[in-house]
Amino acid sequence: MKLLHSIATAITLAACAIGAFAQVPAGYPASYAKVVEAARKEGKVVVYSVLGNKAATPLVEGFRALYPSIEVEYDGNSGSNEITERFLGELKLGKPSADVMWSSAMDLQMMLVRDGHAASYASPEASHLPAWARWRDQAWGTTFEPVVFVYNKTQVAEDEVPRDRAALAKLLTERADKFAGKVAMFDIAKAGVGYLFAVQDEAQGQRLPALLQALGRARVQEGGGTGEMLSKVNSGEYLLGYNIMGAYALVRSKKELPSLGVVLPRDYTLVLSRVMFISKHAKHPNAAKLWADYLLSQRGQKIIGDAIELFAVRNDVDAEYTAAKLRERIGSAARPIPIDPKIAAALDEKQQRAFIANWKGALAEAGR
Repeated sequence: MKLLHSIATAITLAACAIGAFAQVPAGYPASYAKVVEAARKEGKVVVYSVLGNKAATPLVEGFRALYPSIEVEYDGNSGSNEITERFLGELKLGKPSADVMWSSAMDLQMMLVRDGHAASYASPEASHLPAWARWRDQAWGTTFEPVVFVYNKTQVAEDEVPRDRAALAKLLTERADKFAGKVAMFDIAKAGVGYLFAVQDEAQGQRLPALLQALGRARVQEGGGTGEMLSKVNSGEYLLGYNIMGAYALVRSKKELPSLGVVLPRDYTLVLSRVMFISKHAKHPNAAKLWADYLLSQRGQKIIGDAIELFAVRNDVDAEYTAAKLRERIGSAARPIPIDPKIAAALDEKQQRAFIANWKGALAEAGR
């Protein structure tokens, strides 16, 4: 009886091992089978993200197809500030939290990495990313999303459309009567991504003071999310939008917002990349590795570029929306925001308060 039990156990273990090897992607080391098997035993991966649950469904389903025995607990119902606060709050209380953090708030993500919350993991997929999109086997950029201007095509004449920041400042100054109260942008005191864009604007050069003056004189409307601003520009409630998340703008202008025009600025186009890291405190560290590798793989990146429509960061992916196709349009004007803890420096509380006060002060003074 003991012999039969031993044989049955050996057969079960062999079957598990074969199953694990069957799921080792091509080009991965054979030892990856141990990661797959350990992840199966963990049985779950918990992901905190700002990409909504509905939008992320193709990614989640793709992962489940690869690893049906691993449950994906995906939470995309909160903003970047909320998931950061939740993550830190749960850790402080000693509660289980995210295995993987994935967010467009690059500075908040890199703050968490800087502060020691990211595990080190040499992903087999990392070498396929551009150098600026990875940080010391601890954080990876997953998308290539431009930051754009938008305008209402029916109310802004073609010869009025600003193609760079100097032209935008000139238009708002010379046509103050037309554009007063009709320009939108993020409120940088409330929107983390808006603050990130503003800080990056300041780092790019000397045009910002003149642009802030022009925006202030135009009584720029601060507030609202990307979707709201796009809809209001399309409807004509606003005529222009500044520092808008371009992946959403480009896709929606093709599909549902016919009056929405999109400009990739010629002076420079900031490029956002959603940052992912594996938590150092992960309860399911091996399942987290599988999720990270999947998201960075050609398969995951193709889903990002086709079904999610957020522009795949890898250059070797054949999808509708990719970094390679976008670079053909932007050229040397592309300014990817690097995956680097240095971008988190601007989150120092004192520095952040001073920056926001100066930014809003410049707008208010120009608007008087």
